[in-house]
Amino acid sequence: MFNKRDIKKDIENSTGPLIKILKSVYHSAESSANVTLEELKKHRNFIESIAHIAFTHTRLKIKKFDIDNIEAEWIRPFYNSPDKKVILYCHGGGYTCGELEYAGILGTKMTAHTGFPVLTFAYRLAPENRYPAALEDAVRVWEYLTGSGVKASDIILAGDSAGGNLALELCLYLKKIKSSLPSALILFSPWTDMTASSATYKSEEANDPIISKTYVCNARKAYLGDDITDYKNPDYSPLYAELSGMPPTLIQVGKNEVLRRDSELLAVKLKKSGVRVKLQVYSGGWHVFQQFPTAMAKRAMIEVHLFLISVIYGRKNKI
Repeated sequence: MFNKRDIKKDIENSTGPLIKILKSVYHSAESSANVTLEELKKHRNFIESIAHIAFTHTRLKIKKFDIDNIEAEWIRPFYNSPDKKVILYCHGGGYTCGELEYAGILGTKMTAHTGFPVLTFAYRLAPENRYPAALEDAVRVWEYLTGSGVKASDIILAGDSAGGNLALELCLYLKKIKSSLPSALILFSPWTDMTASSATYKSEEANDPIISKTYVCNARKAYLGDDITDYKNPDYSPLYAELSGMPPTLIQVGKNEVLRRDSELLAVKLKKSGVRVKLQVYSGGWHVFQQFPTAMAKRAMIEVHLFLISVIYGRKNKI
């Protein structure tokens, strides 16, 4: 058995027995190119169990409800923020895993550190519901939020991993239909390139305890199916989209993760497109390290708050 001190040390150092267990179990879903629904169910159950390890904030108001048959959840602070900002958060999980409890890991952290209410939702998962089901659900949640009186300019769109992909694609969809865009994008280890061709898939393979190229390719197949082979299509690979006019964007990524290059290339392209972007690469960090109760994750959440302050008030803050 692990005691809490050992668990924290293992997580913070990205080494030790717990990290080995995470790598073993997360990667168990990638043993073949054809993961069965039974294996996927076990993987989904494990992903949900991570929420019980990583959940650290209890002094928040949490309310579950439905948006047009989509399970959703409000996470609010007990005090009322003077700013009428709302974070709409898209959870990760390779488009195949993740429910409201999993979404609550980062949802509660963002509320606790920013003071802004967070709306999370459980979009339909692949392979039972392939692309564009998740995007369709995200659009419906966006329409619910704006239809309830929240201005687009008061919405901060956030997402991790596949949820980062979804947040980007939702923003690109809004841009395409010439609708108002959110005020900012917060992306944690976003999945931006379905080609899975960047150098960090190989260079960080041994360092990332959470995902690998095999995992990503299996998730891609589950999400897109066998018929889609043009992985550079910007409808699901936002790295290849026309990005001018996108909102100010914060990207956080671990140095030791296979998707690091996805973030780096996205930051370069956003900057070339005239978009305000801040890329933060955390030494020792792995894929979506912000979920875990570590000093590095806490610092990352503080940086999220500081970035949003700079966007909302137009000023820089230091801690």
